[in-house]
Amino acid sequence: MINTYGLELNPPVAENKIKKVETELGITFPKDYIEFISNSNGAEGSLGENYLIIWSIEDIIELNEAYGVNDFAKGIVVFGSDGGDTAFAFDTRTNETHIVTVPFIGMDLEEVTTCSNTFNGFLQYFLNTQ
Repeated sequence: MINTYGLELNPPVAENKIKKVETELGITFPKDYIEFISNSNGAEGSLGENYLIIWSIEDIIELNEAYGVNDFAKGIVVFGSDGGDTAFAFDTRTNETHIVTVPFIGMDLEEVTTCSNTFNGFLQYFLNTQ
């Protein structure tokens, strides 16, 4: 089960919507992210000293296009942010998807920082980062 760490949760989303986004993006989301987003189609709130916004599944395609993610950081799929200049994303450039941070401004693959290879690990990393 996913620990939601006290985040404000959105209503659940149907599995077919998740699959549709995966198909459109040509990726497979991590299983624990699918579990989280199935129970809460996006979330927002403070984790420790940090702020986290997890986009709804419907916003992922639209906002990645709006930010030009594929143009500036091919292989990165942004799924949220800290409400400021840091994006949280899936790095799909290798066989194993990692969860990373990348700056919105000057988005560049050289600026990618790996947080975890699981969504749960990402939440824990984010909780413990100051």
